[in-house]
Amino acid sequence: MSEFWLISAPGDKENLQALERMNMVTSKSNLSHNTKFAIPDFKVGTLDSLVGLSDELGKLDTFAESLIRRMAQTVVEVMEDARGKVQENLLANGVDLTSFVTHFEWDMAKYPTKQPLVNVVDTLAKQLAQIESDLKARTAAYNTLKMNLENLEKKSNGNLFTRTLSDIVSKEDFVLDSEYLVTLLVIVPKQNYAQWQKTYESLSDMVVPRSTKLITEDKEGGLFTVTLFRKVIDDFKTKAKENKFTVREFCYDEKEIKREREEMTRLLSDKKQQYGPLLRWLKVNFSEAFIAWVHIKALRVFVESVLRYGLPVNFQAVLLQPHKKSSTKRLREVLNSVFRHLDEVAAASILDASVEIPGLQLNNQDYFPYVYFHIDLSLLD
Repeated sequence: MSEFWLISAPGDKENLQALERMNMVTSKSNLSHNTKFAIPDFKVGTLDSLVGLSDELGKLDTFAESLIRRMAQTVVEVMEDARGKVQENLLANGVDLTSFVTHFEWDMAKYPTKQPLVNVVDTLAKQLAQIESDLKARTAAYNTLKMNLENLEKKSNGNLFTRTLSDIVSKEDFVLDSEYLVTLLVIVPKQNYAQWQKTYESLSDMVVPRSTKLITEDKEGGLFTVTLFRKVIDDFKTKAKENKFTVREFCYDEKEIKREREEMTRLLSDKKQQYGPLLRWLKVNFSEAFIAWVHIKALRVFVESVLRYGLPVNFQAVLLQPHKKSSTKRLREVLNSVFRHLDEVAAASILDASVEIPGLQLNNQDYFPYVYFHIDLSLLD
């Protein structure tokens, strides 16, 4: 499973024995794979400041997870033609996400533990805010380009009534620069081809004989040319409509056709040029954002453990990876049983959701006798 439970218990002898019991039961029942999760010591400051940090870290955790999910989804969207290779672009420090989490080590160079905790949190917050700002700017530019390209492609892929004709017609299909004659384009349903050939010359006066030619067709019908005198255009259109032939409004303009073709070429070229740099940026900054997120989880465990278990700082964090979804309920029961002594009221309330825990703002379902945080690596679900 790509789900982890990050928990902590006090580091005294009794609770270290409880952790051992937990490891033994979860291993024997094949419920989860457990590893120690190393969290360094930080400058604690006052308990009041920790309460404030706890709230701030909760918001930052939510923001970081939302950001990496958006980045993962953006990688999927950018790699539209190579979705099988998405996962190799969603790495942390060059390794898969599960390996990074299970072998987590605090980055002392990037987030020095000698500085006050509030400074560490501020560094993480600023780093993630900058990544989000850059993500918005880069994806906005790419998406605008992609949308313009899609709109042009839609014009090329529509039916004969709506699609662009710049890639279909040529100068030779039209009578141009004539004071008296004009070439119209007419859409004829497939079942009416024979009728068109028989009747188009007589739909109006002054239609040039044998002037029709099939230019292109789709599943529903074909696009025919017909040349006639300008002064009978309206009459021809009316008669054509009565016979279920549709005159497509079109004026052959060589400059406009050239401009449309060049626009498509330019957009394709621009998209290709932006693709590589954007994907590289996403790969690097997804890694940075994910690493920051796991550091935030570590900080949350530290802060909550100090608030819950008191000073001096003494706790053991453990990372549990449940083996399968069906075993999570049993795993939770084991943890609640092993650590019940840490908070009898909380342990009892888990069995009875109607019991209110005095002084707790959390929903009972989110509160356990031990410190607990969830890490979900299924970012593309």
